[in-house]
Amino acid sequence: MFAAAGGDTALAFIELGAVAIGLAILARLSGRWGITAIPFYLLAGLAVGEGGFAPLDISADFIGQAANIGVLLLLLTLGLEYSPDELRQGLRTGVVPGVVDAAANFTPGFVAALLLGWEVPTALVLGGVCWVSSSGVIAKVLSDLDRLGNRETPAILNLLVIEDLAMAAYLPVVAALLAGTGAADAAVTVAISLAAVTVILVVALRWGHSLSGFLAPGSNEALLLAVFGLTLLVGGLAEQLQVSSAIGAFLVGLALSGTVQERVGPLIEPLRDLFAATFFLFFSFQIRPDSLVDVIVPAVLLATVTGGTKLATGWLAAGRVGIAIPGRLRAGTVLIARGEFSIVIASLGAAAADGEELRALAAAYVLLTATAATVLTKHAERLAPARKQPRAGSPVADAGGSSPQTLQE
Repeated sequence: MFAAAGGDTALAFIELGAVAIGLAILARLSGRWGITAIPFYLLAGLAVGEGGFAPLDISADFIGQAANIGVLLLLLTLGLEYSPDELRQGLRTGVVPGVVDAAANFTPGFVAALLLGWEVPTALVLGGVCWVSSSGVIAKVLSDLDRLGNRETPAILNLLVIEDLAMAAYLPVVAALLAGTGAADAAVTVAISLAAVTVILVVALRWGHSLSGFLAPGSNEALLLAVFGLTLLVGGLAEQLQVSSAIGAFLVGLALSGTVQERVGPLIEPLRDLFAATFFLFFSFQIRPDSLVDVIVPAVLLATVTGGTKLATGWLAAGRVGIAIPGRLRAGTVLIARGEFSIVIASLGAAAADGEELRALAAAYVLLTATAATVLTKHAERLAPARKQPRAGSPVADAGGSSPQTLQE
């Protein structure tokens, strides 16, 4: 028995080592070409998943757990870039873009499902798949392109937070409809989810400084372990209460402030990069390449339509806070990415009558949008019209300054 276990362990180490080396090569290539490594990681996942040319076996469960941790660390990093005051302001000013975002991106998926002849509950699921942008993909892209400090980034984060909060109501309702449970049970589940979100928000906003004060005296080792453990703990508790674990991780980052916030960023970054790479690998690892063939046409059409609606959403959200055209394009293109939430939503409908087609379409759609977003946002500024230079002798040219619009880019 021990010999067999030892053989499995040895094979798992070999598989994991080969995967890590392969990801390192892809990361190096992407760095040389000046783009994020996400598309390469997604393609690698197709290669080593079921139906790929080099499928993994023993280490698949471990990679799956590491992928879940990767999502939490990506959202923790996003939270560290945000302050409680910015969140309050964002929730106040982001309602209109959030409503537009929901209507503009949910509707194409819902209509597409009806046109494909699917039942209404399944259509509601596909609408959700198309609605929610990927916090994980977007966090990685903004980090790789060094845009976390850009002026349009708060507008992007506002939309992501509003979408994630909306999931606290959407997911229980859709799950209840698919399961055929009564309205009373669905209402109770939604109430619990919303109450949990409210409690987590209040704790993060009101007592975050106390948490930071408690953690500050510790060494870097103690701080890293405490924040890592707290992220997993809060994420797990949030998941138990039917709230996205991503929201819990985001709010842990949000709660940290002062010197703790400054110290933990560099400490968590290597862990984030390691686990985030496994997240993107595992994401496409679960997709059979042959299942994508039959749904590629509707997936391309849906990705094209909802790519345009997300671009419009980002344009609106950034424009409302005074961002100029290049920044609006950067916001809109990065929001095109769908990811972990879309797959979670699609999995809810797996047992429905059209469940297999739904999962295949969602997988192809997410692959297309995640890849397109990483490429388009890299070159977003090339889509912006050239600005006229100030005439010689004008006050701006003489002062060597910039126009107010340029300052907001």
